[in-house]
Amino acid sequence: MERVAVFLDYENVHRTGHQLYGSVGQPKYDTVVDPVKIAEVVVAKRRTAGELTSIRVFRGRPVPEFQSKPASANDLQAAAWVLDSRVQLKRRDLKYEFDADRKWVSAREKGIDVALAVSLVEGSLKEQFDVAIVFSCDTDLLPAVELAYRDTAAHIEVACWSGSKPLWFPEGLRMSPPRRMPYCHFLSQQDFLDCRDYSAV
Repeated sequence: MERVAVFLDYENVHRTGHQLYGSVGQPKYDTVVDPVKIAEVVVAKRRTAGELTSIRVFRGRPVPEFQSKPASANDLQAAAWVLDSRVQLKRRDLKYEFDADRKWVSAREKGIDVALAVSLVEGSLKEQFDVAIVFSCDTDLLPAVELAYRDTAAHIEVACWSGSKPLWFPEGLRMSPPRRMPYCHFLSQQDFLDCRDYSAV
């Protein structure tokens, strides 16, 4: 049976799902999703049988000095997720920008997409899995997906929420008729609701 690894660009997965399916005015922290549930749903949608052996989650972490409550929730979720031995969680502190009074005005992830890309290519080259499924809409990941797809023995697939844009290769879409590569698994609004995470409630 094929060994399947699911790669989750977590904030992209969460944010895109929230934008598509969150209720009007509903805060993002109310729509946090469980990466284990999502990975299991994705693998269940595959046409061929496979064993989910690795769930690789890449996520930013708020810095407690600036965001104590979000940092605490992030830590609680991380602790719950890694109880599943299949989960490999990679977190990096958010990067903050400050105003003239040294108050932070924005926070963003730094290096998360690179970490996922490196893990995907390295794992494919080292044959750590037979199938890799990348769940993200971030086109910055396309070069790594293309490399793994074309130059390694791993079978590469992608996943996204219905209504968002899959990581299909641009040159394939320009063909006539278009070729939609890699194969994409579309998850629905019901999947989003069913995969809700309550570990930090």
